[in-house]
Amino acid sequence: MLGLFILLASIPAKADQPEPGKNYRIVVEKIIKSGDALMENYSPQNSAVTGNGYSRLYFDVFESSGMEFNLGLQDDSLKQKIEFSFSQMINLSMNGEDPQVIRSTWDQLKEDLDLAVKRYAADDEPKGFWGLALQSFLILTREGMEAILVVAALVAYLRRSGNGEKVPVIWKGVGLALAASVATAWAFNSLIEVSGKNRESLEGFTLLLAAAMLLYVSYWLYSKSGSDRWQVFIKGQMDKALSGGSLFALGAVSFLAVYREGAETILFYQALVSGTTSDLNAIWVGVGLAALTLAVIYYFVRVASIRLPISLFFSFTAFLLFLMALVFTGQGLLELQISGLVSSTPLTGWPQVDSLGLYPTLETLSGQLVMLGLFVAGLCWMKVNKKSSIALMKKLLANESK
Repeated sequence: MLGLFILLASIPAKADQPEPGKNYRIVVEKIIKSGDALMENYSPQNSAVTGNGYSRLYFDVFESSGMEFNLGLQDDSLKQKIEFSFSQMINLSMNGEDPQVIRSTWDQLKEDLDLAVKRYAADDEPKGFWGLALQSFLILTREGMEAILVVAALVAYLRRSGNGEKVPVIWKGVGLALAASVATAWAFNSLIEVSGKNRESLEGFTLLLAAAMLLYVSYWLYSKSGSDRWQVFIKGQMDKALSGGSLFALGAVSFLAVYREGAETILFYQALVSGTTSDLNAIWVGVGLAALTLAVIYYFVRVASIRLPISLFFSFTAFLLFLMALVFTGQGLLELQISGLVSSTPLTGWPQVDSLGLYPTLETLSGQLVMLGLFVAGLCWMKVNKKSSIALMKKLLANESK
C-alpha cells in the first residue's frame, strides 16, 4: 500500500505510456499479416529465420505496442495464454517442427489475439465508478494473493513456534521488497530502457530463485513437524536454529514473494491512473477493498495457525510453501521460454493452468518434477535418520530432567 501511494504520487508517466482501453486492432492485424507470411514461407530448412520472425513479432510489436502490458490489466489469464502461444511458435519454428503442428498453434494464437481485440473494444465503453474500482481491486488482489499467503504462513509459523520476537525479520523483508519494487518501477520509467526479453529474463530468474528458497524453507519447516515429544526438543532448540541461515531464508522468502510482482503491480496502477481522467477515487476504493481482502486472508491464516495442532500446522505450512515453489518454478521457466533462454517442447494433452504454474511443455513439467523429487528425497532422508533423531531427543530430554 505504501509503495503504491509513493509511486503513484511521484513517478511521471512516460510519454509513450500505453493507454488502457486502447483498441489494438491495428497491432493485431500487423501481427497476423506478418505471422501468416512467416507461416507460408516456413520450412525446416529456414527454421531460424521463422523463429526469429515470431520473436520480433512478440517483443517488437505485441509487447512494445503496450498491448501485452494492458492486456495484463484486464485479463491476465488471456495475456499468459498468448505469451505461451508465442513461446511455442518461436520454439517450434526454431526446432524445425512439422509445419502442420506449427500452423495449429498459429491458428490458436490468432484466435486468442482476435479475442483480446474484442475485449479491448468492449473496454472502450465507459466503466463507471464501480467498474474502475473493480479493475483496481482485481489488480492488487491477483498480484498480492500469493505474497500474502507466503508472508502470513511465515509469520504464523514464527509465532506458533514461540519465536514471535523474530517476526520483524519477515516484515523487514516485505518492507525492503516494497522499496525495491518502487525503485525498480522508477528505474524502468525514468532511467533505463529495458528490453522485453531482458525483463522476461529478470522475472524468470527471480521466480526460480524464489522457488528455490521456498523449497528450502518448506523442507526445513516439515523437518520440524513430528510427534509431541519431538516438539519439546524443537522448542528448546529453535532459537539456535533460527539464529543462523534459516532466519535469513525466512526473510529472503518474504522479500522475493513480494518483490516478484511488486514492480509490475505498481506499473499496472500507474497505467490505470494515467489512463483515467476522472473517478480517481474509484481506484483508491479498489485498492482499499483489495487491501481489506488480503488482510482478511492474513487473519484467517493466523487464526488457523492457532487452532490447528502444532504438528499439523507445521506440515500444512510446509505443504503450502512447497506448492508455491512448484507454481513459481513453472511460471519462472515459462518466462525464460518467452525470452528464448529455455527451449519449449510441447506436451499434447497436458493442461494449462496459469494459477498453478502448469504449462504443456516438457521443460516446465521437468522443472516441477525436479522440485518434487528434491522434496521427496529430503523426506526420505529425514525418514532414514528418524531413529537417530529420536534417540538424540530422548538423550536431550533425559539431560534436561536431571
